[in-house]
Amino acid sequence: MSFENFYQVIAAVKELPPCRLCVAAANEEAVLEAVRDSRKEGLVDFTLVGPEEKIWRMAMTVSLNLQGIEIIDVADPVEATNRAVKEVAEERADILMKGMVNSTDFLRAVLNPNGGMRRDRILSHLAIYEVPGYYRLIYMTDGGLNVSPNLEQKKFIMQNAIDFLHSIGLAEPKVAILSANEKVDPKVPATIDARDLKAMASEAFPGAIIDGPTPLDIAVSFEAALHKGIDSPIAGKADLLMAPNIEAGNLLGKAIIYFAGGRMAGLVLGASRPVILTSRNEPPMGKMASIALAAYSVARNRKG
Repeated sequence: MSFENFYQVIAAVKELPPCRLCVAAANEEAVLEAVRDSRKEGLVDFTLVGPEEKIWRMAMTVSLNLQGIEIIDVADPVEATNRAVKEVAEERADILMKGMVNSTDFLRAVLNPNGGMRRDRILSHLAIYEVPGYYRLIYMTDGGLNVSPNLEQKKFIMQNAIDFLHSIGLAEPKVAILSANEKVDPKVPATIDARDLKAMASEAFPGAIIDGPTPLDIAVSFEAALHKGIDSPIAGKADLLMAPNIEAGNLLGKAIIYFAGGRMAGLVLGASRPVILTSRNEPPMGKMASIALAAYSVARNRKG
C-alpha cells in the first residue's frame, strides 16, 4: 500500500487491533506529548518506564491523562532503558521508544546480546517524508545512523528498509541507489557500490526493483528521465531512496524539511522489533507519525 500522507497512515492504524509501545525513560515532556496525541487517536497502548513521580508531574504539565496507562517505576535512565528493552524482547510490548536517556545508552541496551533486541543485522535509520506537492510518502535510508557504510553494510541497510516496506504493504518497492549521476565512475566509490548492489539485487533482494547509480532527479521525476534519455524501471517512481552516506542523507532530509516544508517520521530498523528514536525538536506530528508507521507494520503483520 502506498500512502499519500501521514494522516492516511494514522487512519489505517485505527482499523487494526492496537499493539503496545514501551517508552524507555519516559520522563520527557516531548515524548509524553506524543503519548498524549497518539492516545487521543487510539493508535497504540502504552507502557511507560521511568521515575513514576516525575512522569505524573510532567503528564499534568502536558495534559496527559495517565489513567489506564501502565507505569513501571525505575528511577535510573539506563536501568529504565534496560527494563523497557526487556518488555519488548519478552513480547510484553511490540515497539520501543526512546525517552530521557542518552542515545548511546539507549542503542547499547537494544544491542545487548544478553536480553536485548539484537539480530544478525546492523541497525539502520529509515526516514519517511511527507513532501508538499509530492503525491505520496517517500522513504530514505540511511541519513541517521551509519556514517560511511561499506558494501556489506549497505546490503543490510537496504534489506532492513525493503523488509519494512514489505511489512506495510509495498509488495515490490522501487529502490533508487542515489549518486550524483547515473554512470559508474571509479573515482566515485558510491557509484561502484550502487553497481554492485544492483548486480546482486535478484538474489539478495527478492521482491524489490532496484536501480543505481541513480541521480535524485531521475528517481523522483519521469520527465527528467525522458529529458536525459535515461531508461530506468524506477524513473519517477522510486519508493525508497538509498543515500551513499550519512552526510548525503542528512542534507537531503534537512533540505526537504527546511526548503520544501516537508515533515519527517523516523524509525530504527534491524532490531527484533521497530525502534523509535526521535530528536527533542521533532514536531509532535513527526513523533506521532513514527508511532503510527511502527504500529501499522506490527499490527498488519500480526493480522496477516
